[in-house]
Amino acid sequence: MKTTLDTPLTDDELHALADSQGTPDALAALQLKLASDPASQARLTQWQRQRGALRRLYAEVLDEEVPPALAQAAAKAGAARQATSQWWRYGGIAASVVLAFGAGWMANSGWQHSDASSGVMPWMGRTNMESNFVRQASVAHSVYVPEIRHPVEVTALEQAHLVQWLSKRLGKPLKVPDLSAQGFELVGGRLLPGDTGARAQFMFQNPAGGRVTLYLGALEVPAGTGFSSKETSFRYEPQAGVPSFYWIDQGFGYALAGQMPRETLMALAQAVYQQL
Repeated sequence: MKTTLDTPLTDDELHALADSQGTPDALAALQLKLASDPASQARLTQWQRQRGALRRLYAEVLDEEVPPALAQAAAKAGAARQATSQWWRYGGIAASVVLAFGAGWMANSGWQHSDASSGVMPWMGRTNMESNFVRQASVAHSVYVPEIRHPVEVTALEQAHLVQWLSKRLGKPLKVPDLSAQGFELVGGRLLPGDTGARAQFMFQNPAGGRVTLYLGALEVPAGTGFSSKETSFRYEPQAGVPSFYWIDQGFGYALAGQMPRETLMALAQAVYQQL
């Protein structure tokens, strides 16, 4: 039977050592376990080297204010929550008036695609679904791209484990696109929550420190919208906090986001789309 010292260190324990987070006694106990765990020693060394490289790369911005993109995304998310809260406070009467007006306007404008049995406009389910997906991708991008110490949960050094883990959580075999031809290398990835289940985020970086993220996950289309989640669409969204290209393919949504020219982002999105 293995003793505590024979048990490999967990990722959380390695993170605690790498960041010196914990009480002196707890860190001393982890150091004792580490002394008899060569594999964990090697992983910790790799993490420390990567952290050092990232800190050197971003040394000039460590003490800067919050990036405008992050502040903008946070403000938009807060405004969206406030607007939603205010909408529900108006009550059923106001909502009924708005919906009645909207239904009449749509009918007079020649929209003939509503589902009479459900009362749902086809475009509403699709628009809300895509809007929420792109907004979540934008917020996740803005939150994690500025991170120096923890931009990802699992680094590119453990790519096989990363893909296996996220594939299991998302219920679909995933593949990390190779963007080296476009000058971007994988930093790593993480698991995130979504409206209808788990989401994954892969982060890529070029030699100049520019980062893009690929956000993906299964999408569930509300019944009666007349839109199949198997359909593929490819669109540009410049107003979601950060520019992004997004598309839907075989029931999965993908959003590639980054603060870079549209042409550059388009080329990256095409490369991702072709490989996935």
